Amino acid sequence: MSVFFDTNVLIYSISRDPAEAAKRRRATILLERDDGALSIQVLQEFYTQATRQTRPHRLPHEMAVGLIRAWTRFRVQDMTLGLLDAALEIRVAHRFSYWDSAIIAAARALGCRELFTEDMSHGRQVEGVLIVNPFR
Repeated sequence: MSVFFDTNVLIYSISRDPAEAAKRRRATILLERDDGALSIQVLQEFYTQATRQTRPHRLPHEMAVGLIRAWTRFRVQDMTLGLLDAALEIRVAHRFSYWDSAIIAAARALGCRELFTEDMSHGRQVEGVLIVNPFR
């Protein structure tokens, strides 16, 4: 069974903000795991956030792409029609945003037991996936 990384884990791993130093260390430790998983959506969101013009210490394109390629060592869930349908069902059943629902659907599709994120309710079990805020 794998664990699923949400975008904020990847973003904290590159943070240079001194106020986020503890989160950066925690994210780095998580990303050293061998049982990680993520989705195309997470990689897309990482690229968008890491390279945006308004981000302090934004990454150059080449560096962001290099990190994305390195993280493909994890299991990666593609976006499919089945995943879209599952996300839409989760959205209605659990009242998450579509994007959070797609993350949960991807984690479930990969058979992940835990979803590491700070964006959802810590300790909540959704569709067989436990939401864990590793930065608490």
